[in-house]
Amino acid sequence: MVRRIDGRMAALVFGMACTCLLGWAFKAHCMAGGWVAAIQYTSGCYSDAVPFWAMRHVDQGLIPYVETPMEYPVLTGLQIWIEGALARGVLGTDATAATFLGAVTLVNALLAALILWMCARAGMDRQRLWLWACAPPLILYLGHNWDLGATTLAVAAMLAARRQRLVLAAALAALGAAAKLFPVLLLPLIGLAALFAPDQTWATRLRTASACTLVAMGAWAVVNLPVALAAPENWSEFYRFSQERSGTAGSTWEILSNQGFWVSDVAQRNKAASVTFLLGAAGIVGLGWRQHHERPWVLFTPVLAWFLLTNKVWSPQFDLWIYPLLVMTSPRLKPLALFVIGDIAAYFTEFWWFAGMSNAWPYATTYDILLAASVRGVAMLWLIADAVRLPAPAWIPRARG
Repeated sequence: MVRRIDGRMAALVFGMACTCLLGWAFKAHCMAGGWVAAIQYTSGCYSDAVPFWAMRHVDQGLIPYVETPMEYPVLTGLQIWIEGALARGVLGTDATAATFLGAVTLVNALLAALILWMCARAGMDRQRLWLWACAPPLILYLGHNWDLGATTLAVAAMLAARRQRLVLAAALAALGAAAKLFPVLLLPLIGLAALFAPDQTWATRLRTASACTLVAMGAWAVVNLPVALAAPENWSEFYRFSQERSGTAGSTWEILSNQGFWVSDVAQRNKAASVTFLLGAAGIVGLGWRQHHERPWVLFTPVLAWFLLTNKVWSPQFDLWIYPLLVMTSPRLKPLALFVIGDIAAYFTEFWWFAGMSNAWPYATTYDILLAASVRGVAMLWLIADAVRLPAPAWIPRARG
């Protein structure tokens, strides 16, 4: 039995290794000759690691926030600095953007493997483990950006909540929010899980909820306060940048605007996105309460899906935020397949749109982006509906320590 289980895990690890190698090849194939003739858009090999190498002075080893600006939260800035140090440590002065891309891909591959290990250890069924080990979004985004750090912490927080370790879950979610902001959406649901925990007195529930709140605030502050005090202007760039940017081509608001249905300035779009999200999130929690009141943290997945649909920014790699959560919590897997189709289509149409602006081929129009994003959006709405009305997957109630 032990050998058989080990053999299955070895097969999963091999499958993930192949996926990660494909992810590396997808981003690195255009590095040898450089980004010429808009190949980063036409082939989809664009990676934020390449411009960051020089533009954010990663090549010089400058400390993020203290010595150079950084438009990401602190833990992501730390991850970027470590990966830059790894690239320079391997090749020294010969290190290039391609070396840095290799370091980024390697670290993200290790984080993807950590998610696989955590889910396997928690007893997630084999089919879902394979959906992560061979995830198409890993091929698209493994070397694209730094989202897997926050995603790993969000997954760890979900698994901790599943084991009723709510204080630990709150700390992990807060640390995730110190890497990318989206795990903060899990914190209210952890609080609800503490307040409405079955078979506990109200005094115990209030103590647990208070502990979750204090630990979350403390974990976030321990990471952020030293940087905020040392370099307040650079530390706050992420929050200013998020507030001031107008949107991206794949977001619902930008698509509506491009089709002539919605025209607004940044302030109006911020307000509309916030109100729409808050109303929808409240509806998701309210409608899903009857099914999931014993484990409301499960509703993090549909709440995050709604956030992506209503946010003014939907960068392609944001799909990597939610894909592992969908694998973990989706009651049915058919809409997940539609999501992957929409994700791939939206990825290439958005970058081919950039190619068109560079007079390259293949190119896409905003109408093509509308069609691709509509497939992804329909899948998201389907997944939200399933998550609200159907029981959680069978593996979730079988918590393991």
